[in-house]
Amino acid sequence: MQSIWSGFCVAFSLYSAVPVPQIPWEKRTMRWALCFLPLVGALAGGLELLWFWLCRLWGADGLFYAVFAALLPVVVSGGIHLDGLADTCDALCSFGEREKRLQILKDPHIGAFGVLWLAAFLLSAAACFAQVYCTPELLPLALVGFFLARAEGGRKIVTLPCAKDSGLAYLFAEGSDRAVVAKTLFGEWVSCAAALMCWAVRRGSETACAAMLCLFAQALWSLWHKRLCMKVFGGITGDLAGFYISCAGLLALASAAVGGLII
Repeated sequence: MQSIWSGFCVAFSLYSAVPVPQIPWEKRTMRWALCFLPLVGALAGGLELLWFWLCRLWGADGLFYAVFAALLPVVVSGGIHLDGLADTCDALCSFGEREKRLQILKDPHIGAFGVLWLAAFLLSAAACFAQVYCTPELLPLALVGFFLARAEGGRKIVTLPCAKDSGLAYLFAEGSDRAVVAKTLFGEWVSCAAALMCWAVRRGSETACAAMLCLFAQALWSLWHKRLCMKVFGGITGDLAGFYISCAGLLALASAAVGGLII
Protein backbone atom coordinates (compact mmCIF):
# COMPACT_ATOMS: atom_id res chain seq x y z
CA MET A 1 0.00 0.00 0.00
CA GLN A 2 2.89 2.32 0.80
CA SER A 3 4.37 1.69 -2.67
CA ILE A 4 1.07 2.62 -4.30
CA TRP A 5 0.81 5.89 -2.36
CA SER A 6 4.45 6.68 -3.10
CA GLY A 7 3.91 6.03 -6.81
CA PHE A 8 0.87 8.33 -6.82
CA CYS A 9 2.86 11.13 -5.17
CA VAL A 10 5.84 10.71 -7.50
CA ALA A 11 3.60 10.77 -10.59
CA PHE A 12 1.70 13.88 -9.52
CA SER A 13 4.81 15.70 -8.27
CA LEU A 14 6.45 15.37 -11.70
CA TYR A 15 3.59 15.35 -14.19
CA SER A 16 1.30 17.88 -12.54
CA ALA A 17 1.38 21.15 -10.65
CA VAL A 18 -0.88 19.70 -7.93
CA PRO A 19 0.77 19.99 -4.51
CA VAL A 20 1.42 16.52 -3.06
CA PRO A 21 3.76 15.21 -0.35
CA GLN A 22 7.33 15.04 -1.62
CA ILE A 23 8.56 11.46 -1.88
CA PRO A 24 12.21 10.51 -2.54
CA TRP A 25 12.69 9.22 -6.08
CA GLU A 26 13.91 5.71 -5.45
CA LYS A 27 13.33 2.40 -7.21
CA ARG A 28 10.76 1.32 -4.63
CA THR A 29 8.79 4.59 -4.90
CA MET A 30 8.94 4.77 -8.70
CA ARG A 31 8.01 1.14 -9.31
CA TRP A 32 4.38 1.86 -10.25
CA ALA A 33 4.46 5.66 -10.58
CA LEU A 34 3.61 5.72 -14.28
CA CYS A 35 0.39 3.80 -13.58
CA PHE A 36 -0.99 7.02 -12.08
CA LEU A 37 -0.06 9.29 -14.99
CA PRO A 38 -3.53 8.93 -16.61
CA LEU A 39 -5.10 10.27 -13.41
CA VAL A 40 -3.48 13.62 -14.17
CA GLY A 41 -5.38 13.52 -17.45
CA ALA A 42 -8.59 12.61 -15.61
CA LEU A 43 -8.09 15.63 -13.37
CA ALA A 44 -7.58 17.89 -16.38
CA GLY A 45 -10.70 16.49 -18.05
CA GLY A 46 -12.76 16.97 -14.90
CA LEU A 47 -11.67 20.59 -14.54
CA GLU A 48 -12.41 21.18 -18.22
CA LEU A 49 -15.95 19.89 -17.69
CA LEU A 50 -16.37 22.13 -14.65
CA TRP A 51 -15.11 25.14 -16.63
CA PHE A 52 -17.56 24.35 -19.46
CA TRP A 53 -20.51 24.17 -17.04
CA LEU A 54 -19.50 27.43 -15.35
CA CYS A 55 -19.18 29.26 -18.66
CA ARG A 56 -22.58 27.96 -19.76
CA LEU A 57 -24.07 29.01 -16.43
CA TRP A 58 -22.59 32.50 -16.71
CA GLY A 59 -23.44 32.84 -20.39
CA ALA A 60 -19.77 33.47 -21.18
CA ASP A 61 -18.58 34.22 -24.69
CA GLY A 62 -17.08 31.34 -26.66
CA LEU A 63 -13.69 33.03 -27.02
CA PHE A 64 -13.46 33.63 -23.27
CA TYR A 65 -14.22 29.96 -22.65
CA ALA A 66 -11.87 28.67 -25.36
CA VAL A 67 -8.75 30.59 -24.35
CA PHE A 68 -8.88 29.55 -20.72
CA ALA A 69 -9.90 26.00 -21.68
CA ALA A 70 -6.76 25.75 -23.82
CA LEU A 71 -4.61 27.00 -20.94
CA LEU A 72 -6.21 24.85 -18.24
CA PRO A 73 -4.27 21.64 -19.12
CA VAL A 74 -1.06 23.68 -19.01
CA VAL A 75 -1.92 24.84 -15.50
CA VAL A 76 -2.70 21.28 -14.38
CA SER A 77 0.43 19.72 -15.88
CA GLY A 78 2.78 22.62 -15.20
CA GLY A 79 3.60 22.69 -18.92
CA ILE A 80 5.84 19.61 -18.81
CA HIS A 81 4.31 18.01 -21.91
CA LEU A 82 4.36 21.24 -23.91
CA ASP A 83 8.07 21.48 -23.12
CA GLY A 84 8.46 18.12 -24.86
CA LEU A 85 6.38 19.35 -27.78
CA ALA A 86 8.54 22.44 -28.25
CA ASP A 87 11.84 20.57 -27.91
CA THR A 88 10.73 17.85 -30.33
CA CYS A 89 9.65 20.41 -32.93
CA ASP A 90 13.03 22.14 -32.61
CA ALA A 91 14.80 18.80 -33.09
CA LEU A 92 12.70 17.71 -36.06
CA CYS A 93 13.00 21.07 -37.81
CA SER A 94 16.79 21.05 -37.45
CA PHE A 95 17.03 18.26 -40.10
CA GLY A 96 20.27 17.18 -38.45
CA GLU A 97 21.73 13.79 -37.67
CA ARG A 98 20.43 11.69 -34.80
CA GLU A 99 23.03 12.87 -32.32
CA LYS A 100 22.36 16.51 -33.12
CA ARG A 101 18.64 16.02 -32.65
CA LEU A 102 19.17 14.29 -29.32
CA GLN A 103 21.38 17.19 -28.22
CA ILE A 104 18.59 19.62 -29.13
CA LEU A 105 16.15 17.60 -27.04
CA LYS A 106 18.53 17.86 -24.11
CA ASP A 107 19.08 21.62 -24.53
CA PRO A 108 17.02 23.51 -21.89
CA HIS A 109 16.58 26.49 -24.24
CA ILE A 110 13.75 26.78 -26.74
CA GLY A 111 14.38 27.60 -30.39
CA ALA A 112 12.43 29.53 -32.98
CA PHE A 113 10.65 26.47 -34.37
CA GLY A 114 9.63 25.39 -30.89
CA VAL A 115 8.05 28.78 -30.25
CA LEU A 116 6.22 28.76 -33.58
CA TRP A 117 4.79 25.27 -33.17
CA LEU A 118 3.90 25.88 -29.53
CA ALA A 119 1.92 28.96 -30.56
CA ALA A 120 0.27 26.97 -33.37
CA PHE A 121 -0.65 24.22 -30.91
CA LEU A 122 -2.28 26.57 -28.41
CA LEU A 123 -4.14 28.45 -31.13
CA SER A 124 -5.41 25.17 -32.57
CA ALA A 125 -6.56 24.02 -29.14
CA ALA A 126 -8.37 27.32 -28.52
CA ALA A 127 -10.06 27.12 -31.92
CA CYS A 128 -11.25 23.55 -31.27
CA PHE A 129 -12.51 24.44 -27.79
CA ALA A 130 -14.43 27.38 -29.27
CA GLN A 131 -16.13 25.03 -31.72
CA VAL A 132 -16.88 22.47 -29.00
CA TYR A 133 -18.47 25.27 -26.97
CA CYS A 134 -20.86 25.93 -29.85
CA THR A 135 -21.53 22.25 -30.65
CA PRO A 136 -20.93 20.38 -27.37
CA GLU A 137 -22.49 17.06 -28.35
CA LEU A 138 -19.08 15.36 -28.37
CA LEU A 139 -17.51 17.18 -25.42
CA PRO A 140 -16.84 13.86 -23.57
CA LEU A 141 -14.78 12.76 -26.56
CA ALA A 142 -12.47 15.71 -26.03
CA LEU A 143 -12.25 15.20 -22.27
CA VAL A 144 -11.32 11.50 -22.32
CA GLY A 145 -8.50 12.39 -24.70
CA PHE A 146 -6.49 13.71 -21.75
CA PHE A 147 -6.70 10.29 -20.07
CA LEU A 148 -6.08 8.22 -23.21
CA ALA A 149 -3.07 10.32 -24.23
CA ARG A 150 -1.32 9.84 -20.91
CA ALA A 151 -2.12 6.14 -20.69
CA GLU A 152 -0.47 5.45 -24.05
CA GLY A 153 2.30 8.00 -23.51
CA GLY A 154 3.28 6.36 -20.24
CA ARG A 155 3.15 2.91 -21.82
CA LYS A 156 5.61 4.01 -24.49
CA ILE A 157 8.17 4.87 -21.82
CA VAL A 158 8.22 1.29 -20.50
CA THR A 159 7.80 -0.56 -23.81
CA LEU A 160 10.10 1.31 -26.20
CA PRO A 161 13.88 1.34 -25.82
CA CYS A 162 15.29 4.58 -24.44
CA ALA A 163 17.17 6.76 -26.92
CA LYS A 164 19.77 7.64 -24.28
CA ASP A 165 20.91 6.39 -20.89
CA SER A 166 19.93 9.57 -19.04
CA GLY A 167 16.93 11.82 -18.58
CA LEU A 168 13.50 11.38 -17.02
CA ALA A 169 12.27 8.73 -19.44
CA TYR A 170 15.32 6.55 -18.71
CA LEU A 171 14.95 7.15 -14.98
CA PHE A 172 11.30 6.10 -14.96
CA ALA A 173 11.84 3.20 -17.36
CA GLU A 174 14.62 1.75 -15.23
CA GLY A 175 12.78 2.37 -11.96
CA SER A 176 9.47 0.88 -13.14
CA ASP A 177 8.22 -2.66 -12.98
CA ARG A 178 7.95 -2.59 -16.78
CA ALA A 179 5.67 -5.56 -17.31
CA VAL A 180 3.16 -4.57 -14.63
CA VAL A 181 3.14 -0.91 -15.62
CA ALA A 182 2.72 -1.68 -19.33
CA LYS A 183 -0.20 -4.05 -18.68
CA THR A 184 -1.82 -1.62 -16.23
CA LEU A 185 -1.60 1.34 -18.60
CA PHE A 186 -2.90 -0.74 -21.49
CA GLY A 187 -5.80 -1.88 -19.32
CA GLU A 188 -6.54 1.71 -18.35
CA TRP A 189 -6.55 2.76 -22.02
CA VAL A 190 -8.85 -0.08 -23.05
CA SER A 191 -11.22 0.53 -20.12
CA CYS A 192 -11.48 4.22 -20.92
CA ALA A 193 -12.00 3.52 -24.63
CA ALA A 194 -14.69 0.94 -23.82
CA ALA A 195 -16.49 3.40 -21.53
CA LEU A 196 -16.34 6.02 -24.27
CA MET A 197 -17.82 3.63 -26.82
CA CYS A 198 -20.62 2.61 -24.42
CA TRP A 199 -21.52 6.28 -23.99
CA ALA A 200 -21.31 6.90 -27.73
CA VAL A 201 -23.48 3.92 -28.67
CA ARG A 202 -26.19 5.12 -26.30
CA ARG A 203 -26.12 8.52 -27.99
CA GLY A 204 -26.71 7.07 -31.45
CA SER A 205 -24.93 5.67 -34.49
CA GLU A 206 -23.43 9.01 -35.59
CA THR A 207 -21.85 9.60 -32.19
CA ALA A 208 -20.58 6.01 -32.14
CA CYS A 209 -18.96 6.49 -35.56
CA ALA A 210 -17.28 9.71 -34.36
CA ALA A 211 -15.91 7.92 -31.29
CA MET A 212 -14.64 5.00 -33.38
CA LEU A 213 -12.90 7.36 -35.81
CA CYS A 214 -11.29 9.19 -32.90
CA LEU A 215 -9.95 5.95 -31.40
CA PHE A 216 -8.74 4.83 -34.82
CA ALA A 217 -6.93 8.15 -35.26
CA GLN A 218 -5.35 7.71 -31.81
CA ALA A 219 -4.07 4.28 -32.83
CA LEU A 220 -2.63 5.60 -36.10
CA TRP A 221 -0.91 8.45 -34.27
CA SER A 222 0.58 6.00 -31.79
CA LEU A 223 1.98 3.84 -34.59
CA TRP A 224 3.39 6.84 -36.46
CA HIS A 225 4.95 8.21 -33.28
CA LYS A 226 6.60 4.86 -32.55
CA ARG A 227 8.07 4.81 -36.05
CA LEU A 228 9.32 8.38 -35.60
CA CYS A 229 10.96 7.56 -32.27
CA MET A 230 12.77 4.47 -33.57
CA LYS A 231 13.76 5.74 -37.01
CA VAL A 232 14.73 9.33 -36.21
CA PHE A 233 15.79 9.25 -32.54
CA GLY A 234 16.61 5.59 -31.88
CA GLY A 235 14.13 5.27 -29.03
CA ILE A 236 11.91 7.15 -26.62
CA THR A 237 12.79 10.16 -24.46
CA GLY A 238 10.79 12.24 -22.02
CA ASP A 239 10.41 14.99 -24.60
CA LEU A 240 9.12 12.55 -27.22
CA ALA A 241 6.60 11.18 -24.72
CA GLY A 242 5.45 14.74 -24.02
CA PHE A 243 5.19 15.35 -27.75
CA TYR A 244 2.98 12.29 -28.10
CA ILE A 245 0.74 13.23 -25.16
CA SER A 246 0.25 16.81 -26.36
CA CYS A 247 -0.64 15.84 -29.93
CA ALA A 248 -2.86 12.92 -28.88
CA GLY A 249 -4.87 15.24 -26.66
CA LEU A 250 -5.22 17.79 -29.46
CA LEU A 251 -6.26 15.03 -31.86
CA ALA A 252 -9.12 13.98 -29.55
CA LEU A 253 -10.15 17.61 -29.17
CA ALA A 254 -10.15 18.15 -32.92
CA SER A 255 -12.22 14.99 -33.39
CA ALA A 256 -14.83 16.37 -30.96
CA ALA A 257 -14.87 19.76 -32.70
CA VAL A 258 -15.20 18.39 -36.23
CA GLY A 259 -17.55 15.59 -35.17
CA GLY A 260 -19.83 18.09 -33.47
CA LEU A 261 -20.20 19.95 -36.75
CA ILE A 262 -21.12 16.79 -38.65
CA ILE A 263 -23.67 15.32 -36.26
